[in-house]
Amino acid sequence: MKIKADYVNAPQWKELTVKSRLPEQLKCLDELAHNMWWAWNYEARDLWRSLDEQLYEEVGHNPVLLLERLSYDRKEEIVHDKAIMKRVKDVYGMFRKYMDVKPDSKRPSVAYFSMEYGINQVLKIYSGGLGMLAGDYLKEASDSNVDMCAVGFLYRYGYFKQSLSMDGQQIANYEAQNFNSLPIERQLDADGNPLVVDVPYVNYLVHAYVWRVNVGRISLYLLDTDNEMNSDFDKPITHSLYGGDWENRLKQEILLGIGGILTLKKLGIKKDVYHCNEGHAALCNLQRLCDYVQGGLTFNQALELVRASSLYTVHTPVPAGHDYFDEGLFGKYMGGYPSILGISWDEFIGMGRTNPDDHNEKFCMSTFACNTCQEVNGVSKLHGWVSQKMFSGIWKGYYPEENHVGYVTNGVHFPTWAATEWRKLYAQYFDESFMSDQSNEKIWHAIYNVPDDVIWDTRMGLKKKLTDYIRVKFRETWLKNQGDPARVVSLLEKINPNALMIGFCRRFATYKRAHLLFTDLDRLSKIVNDPEHPVQFLFAGKAHPADGAGQGLIKKIFEISQRPEFLGKIIFLEDYDMQLARRLVSGVDIWMNTPTRPLEASGTSGEKAEMNGVVNLSVLDGWWLEGYREGAGWALTEKRTYKNQGYQDQLDAATIYGLLENEIIPLYYNKNDKGYSEGWINVIKNSIAKIAPHYTMKRQLDDYYSKFYTKEALRFKKLAANDNRLAKDIAQWKEAVAERWDSITVVSKETTMPSTGMETGVEYKIRIVVDEQGLNDAIGLEFVSVTTDKNGEERISNVFPFKLLGNEGNLYTFEAVVEASEAGTYKTGIRMYPKNENLPHRQDFCYVKWI
Repeated sequence: MKIKADYVNAPQWKELTVKSRLPEQLKCLDELAHNMWWAWNYEARDLWRSLDEQLYEEVGHNPVLLLERLSYDRKEEIVHDKAIMKRVKDVYGMFRKYMDVKPDSKRPSVAYFSMEYGINQVLKIYSGGLGMLAGDYLKEASDSNVDMCAVGFLYRYGYFKQSLSMDGQQIANYEAQNFNSLPIERQLDADGNPLVVDVPYVNYLVHAYVWRVNVGRISLYLLDTDNEMNSDFDKPITHSLYGGDWENRLKQEILLGIGGILTLKKLGIKKDVYHCNEGHAALCNLQRLCDYVQGGLTFNQALELVRASSLYTVHTPVPAGHDYFDEGLFGKYMGGYPSILGISWDEFIGMGRTNPDDHNEKFCMSTFACNTCQEVNGVSKLHGWVSQKMFSGIWKGYYPEENHVGYVTNGVHFPTWAATEWRKLYAQYFDESFMSDQSNEKIWHAIYNVPDDVIWDTRMGLKKKLTDYIRVKFRETWLKNQGDPARVVSLLEKINPNALMIGFCRRFATYKRAHLLFTDLDRLSKIVNDPEHPVQFLFAGKAHPADGAGQGLIKKIFEISQRPEFLGKIIFLEDYDMQLARRLVSGVDIWMNTPTRPLEASGTSGEKAEMNGVVNLSVLDGWWLEGYREGAGWALTEKRTYKNQGYQDQLDAATIYGLLENEIIPLYYNKNDKGYSEGWINVIKNSIAKIAPHYTMKRQLDDYYSKFYTKEALRFKKLAANDNRLAKDIAQWKEAVAERWDSITVVSKETTMPSTGMETGVEYKIRIVVDEQGLNDAIGLEFVSVTTDKNGEERISNVFPFKLLGNEGNLYTFEAVVEASEAGTYKTGIRMYPKNENLPHRQDFCYVKWI
């Protein structure tokens, strides 16, 4: 036989994790590293830095990687260093004291679902504001000691790292995360094996590993499909945030919603309230419906229970920003669910349509969330109203201002975003109850007792910290990407902590209007090149890889920043992440935001700036519409002068230039003999005292409990008592009303109102007799008058309820007394609706007949 030159089979590799051994005295550090509590407690971060400052920077402030890479000799040095060991003992003692507190059982428990979480830059499972909000929410839930868990994804590549080419083109780099070097832990089953959740897709299963992030006292469960059990078609489901085509997006949302509930079931976790943070998570309600139906309830009975315990928070102010799926694609993956639920396909897909019978309409996750959640909320007062209008088509019998969509204005997690210097200052001057009572404005008024020079020194220290960070962080990148070394060195030298520094840092979407500042370059040049009053603008932010217009804005700003007159005066900082954000929101003097109103649902970066004595200059949109106080920042009016957006942009830009030239710059540089502006310090103090306390994450969490969680949990408890008796009764009542609705008739109608119209100050009576078809007092009536406002939109003017006078058999007599208070032209009508004291609101059973 001929002997082959080589004969080798394929390697049978098995992943093996080798952990660095810690001395017994340092074992507690491993526990500390695997709990994100260190991310918002500076004592812990200072401890990690003290172990090896250079290595801490090299590993990107990742304590798990830090402990892995510490040399044996250094570990031995630490053990014998009494000062460091005392710090280890003290910080671990703080941590254990914090962790050993039991959850507050008086408040409802919550399961929270979100596509992204911004907890720390080490864990790349976030892209922008939605993730920052969700991460802050979990931290505050931990600090407030509520019973909460959360579900999300462990992305292999996360969101992209951003770099700019020499001509300013955004380059998206996706870097794989090494899960074993992250502050996460595998979730194990009862036998000590990695927990696997099997999620149904079409006619096969996708298998997800479950990882746990310990966020203080809160467990965040992350699903991961990038494993050998799945095909190459399904491994990428959790590869990247908002990546892939619409089919991959649908697969992600199936995994988050359906897979998320299956994960909690496998872990034996059941909560009082299920909170969908955006429509991405809406399918969690589908799985819960299936569970109830498979447990013996009808679909309508199950829907009562699911709705009563579900909340949907919308962050998007325009319909185009929501997820819509073609019926063919949606049916490919979801076609089996109607038979499980006991309803038809048309009934099922209709739950995701504004017009359920329109077969050309796509399935919208947000509409499905509205139809399966008792409560819906926007993320600021203005956004609540925008959302009422946006979703009004779902509840057609009512005008937008009448529907139940509410709001909770976003806040930020104070310990995360307040710089250590400010936290120490607040601890020194504020009442000791401050951290547990952050929303109490009276406590914050103590800022007026802080000497002006202390405020100024704190601000200047943070500005220097920012400029030093920029010089160190970006030197190498700029030398590599921006060509001429002399030009880069010149740029670095021009970064001036003594200049008035203005930050514009956020996602680069066109509605954010990052271009606004560059409307008049000559005027801008005069502003930034005044030698006596230097001004610098810092820009940062990423555009979605598919958003060509957003990338174009970045390129335009970069190009302008390279012009001789703007070099070092306008600077674009690449790869905006949490670490850079913390430096910017504490280091600049002004935080600028210029969205097209009302497209900024809330915005939170300006709230982070507030915590650090940074003053806002913003359009009255999102949170700033509520937050602005005169003498505590600057605002561009919310009033629109031009319908033409180009003209409006020019006007708003001129307003910004005028504010800078006539108010902001003169105030900042009106310095006394001690080197600071007393007027500027007063604006800072006003901002901290009057605005900051109202935009903490603690206030936001408390709002969710007072507005939504508590009332939902109480109602669900009533519905579920006695083998779901009330849920069954309400479902039966709704079925009866729905069956007879079209046969309900008006028998007679009498009115003292003349056909020619009404007069102000005169009472008119309307009496109506209705045949309720045996429904037994299930009908309500009201007289509705509608007016047209100055924008040409119809608004409710008055609603006069009818009073039930009595009944004879099925004939019910109603009477209303109507009086006009103001003259004008109105549309009037009489609205019939089903009434039941056990309904949470009218939109819960939105049957309306105009008679």
